[in-house]
Amino acid sequence: MKLYRFLSEEDTSAFCHKVTDALNKGWELYGSPTQTWDHAAGVMRCGQSVVKEVEGDYSPEIKLGEQ
Repeated sequence: MKLYRFLSEEDTSAFCHKVTDALNKGWELYGSPTQTWDHAAGVMRCGQSVVKEVEGDYSPEIKLGEQ
């Protein structure tokens, strides 16, 4: 089965670390990164989709961050 996650964070090194952690756990980049201005918080936010192929059947109870 293929799993999908959308990672997001303020535009700081924390975002890069979040994506790097996912890549090192076997996730692959999916599409282009995105960036937008968060007017309420007054910060830039980044996002990146990632996918991963795993064994088993899909269930909404799957903890995607633990895969």
